Amino acid sequence: MNREFDPLPQARLAGLHCEVARTDNSRRVSRNSPAIEVMTDLTRIPAATIAAETSLADANRAMILRGVRLLLVTDSRHQVMGVISVADLLGEGPVRTAQERGTRVGELTVHSVMTPLERTEAVELGEVMRADVGHVLATLKRSGRQHALVLERCEGGRGLIRGIFSASQIARQLGEPQPVSTEIARNFAEIEAAISA
Repeated sequence: MNREFDPLPQARLAGLHCEVARTDNSRRVSRNSPAIEVMTDLTRIPAATIAAETSLADANRAMILRGVRLLLVTDSRHQVMGVISVADLLGEGPVRTAQERGTRVGELTVHSVMTPLERTEAVELGEVMRADVGHVLATLKRSGRQHALVLERCEGGRGLIRGIFSASQIARQLGEPQPVSTEIARNFAEIEAAISA
C-alpha cells in the first residue's frame, strides 16, 4: 500500500536578507576526534563508481559531476576491480600508457590507468573504530595519497569497501586550508589537451 505524502509548505524569500548558514564550530572535528567522524560511510552515502570500460574523458566528467576525486572501478557484477583517482586519470600515467601502447590518450579506458585492487591498500574498519583523526592524517601522509579506503571483512573471505577517507574532506572538517595535491604535477591545459588527444 502506497502512502500519500503532502508537499511541505514553502515560504517566499522576497524581502528577506538571507545569509548562508555557517558550520557549527561545536561540531567541527579535531585531530583527537574519533576517525569514524571523518569517514565517508558507504552504507549511508552511495559510492562513486565507474565501469572499467569507461573512457578517461567520461571518467573525468563523472568525477566533476559527483564532486569527487576518487572512483571505485567495478565490473558488471558490481565487484570492485580497483580505484581511479584524479592523479591516475590526469597525471602522467595516461600519456605514458598511450605511448607504450602506440595509441592516443583519448582511446584509453579507466581499466588502462586504474590502480588494480591487487595493488590497493585499505585500513580495516576495526582499526578505524579505535583510531583518531590524527591517525588517519598520518596514514594519508605516509601513503602520499589523498584517499584511503576502509575495509570491512565479511564471512567467506569476502571484503566490503565500507568507507573512504579524503584529505580534502578532513581539512574542511578541521577548518584548515585544503591540502595541495602533490599527486598531480601538470597544469589543467596540458591535462585537457592529453585527454582530448
